[in-house]
Amino acid sequence: MTLPSGTIPAEPVLEVRDLRVFYGAIEALRGVSLVLHQGEIVTLIGANGAGKSTTLRAIMNLVPAKDGEIFFRGQSTKGRPTFRLVRGGLVLVPEGRAIFANLSVHENLEMGAYARRDREIGADMERVFHVFPRLKERGKQTAGTLSGGEQQMLAIGRALMSKPQVLLLDEPSLGLAPLLVHAIFEAIEEIHRQGTPVLLVEQNANAALKHSNRAYVLETGSVSLEGTSEQVAANPKVKEAYLGE
Repeated sequence: MTLPSGTIPAEPVLEVRDLRVFYGAIEALRGVSLVLHQGEIVTLIGANGAGKSTTLRAIMNLVPAKDGEIFFRGQSTKGRPTFRLVRGGLVLVPEGRAIFANLSVHENLEMGAYARRDREIGADMERVFHVFPRLKERGKQTAGTLSGGEQQMLAIGRALMSKPQVLLLDEPSLGLAPLLVHAIFEAIEEIHRQGTPVLLVEQNANAALKHSNRAYVLETGSVSLEGTSEQVAANPKVKEAYLGE
């Protein structure tokens, strides 16, 4: 993707420092550190069980961290419940979409704005429809009857209705046909162009590196490599392990 013009600000919008997470006696994250700046799409790639989803869940305080610090817009997130992080603009689209299957598309989008009291909800709904025109076409349809790709669009659209300052995406292309994978990543770039920085967890390393500015490679709970997406994609070990080259 084309890097944004101008200089990236020195202070990250999201910073993770030496994060350690345990599941019982198993250490899932072993001192993970990463940063996300305004104007970036940053991707985490790695094999199953590497700790990618755990990193996102720990950032949202959905799993407790034994050690380490997380800063969102310069403020520590320690002790802040997940719903307050969401209201503050830190929003996760989880793996598996978790839409409200019995509600309509329009009602799902409204649920994304349930904590808002401002007058821009209608305008933000139109922005979602600009990114995902298919959702406007399906507005009255029951969400559970949508295709997998449409449900992923809805999950991201619902997150956008929360007015995120940072968007975390966990495996947005999982289980989708190649054409829909392309559509989802094009939408992620459009969200980025509209001003929302994105932290992306993705097993489709080819697509993730193509549509991001920087990348971290996680292996068994640790960052083994980081750099620009071009640098990471050119690494021989990454080519062999993740890009099929």
